[in-house]
Amino acid sequence: MKPGDKVICINALIDANKQEEISRDFEIWVTKDKEYTIREILDNKGIVTGVLLEEIYNIPKFFKLINMNQEPAFAIWRFRKLNYATAAAAEEHEAELVEVEIERKKEAMPLKQKP
Repeated sequence: MKPGDKVICINALIDANKQEEISRDFEIWVTKDKEYTIREILDNKGIVTGVLLEEIYNIPKFFKLINMNQEPAFAIWRFRKLNYATAAAAEEHEAELVEVEIERKKEAMPLKQKP
């Protein structure tokens, strides 16, 4: 995965023992089966790879584990990359679908009757 990739959240569950910590760190949490766009990938000093998303912005906080201030990131394992790799490819895919729909409608139009 890389910035710009479209992903879908496959796991938004929060372990009961992490609920308080997550509530404190994240103002906005991900939603299962929702599509997102990767904004940035964070290595987090090799502890756990995290992603920041275009659709969600949380307030940066100090994290003792990595000894720095940063926006809380979502674990990369919570997401699966979608078939269209980038936002541009997704837009192109949508444009193609619109064109196909327009062509189908044209084909379905009755021919004009000759007088």
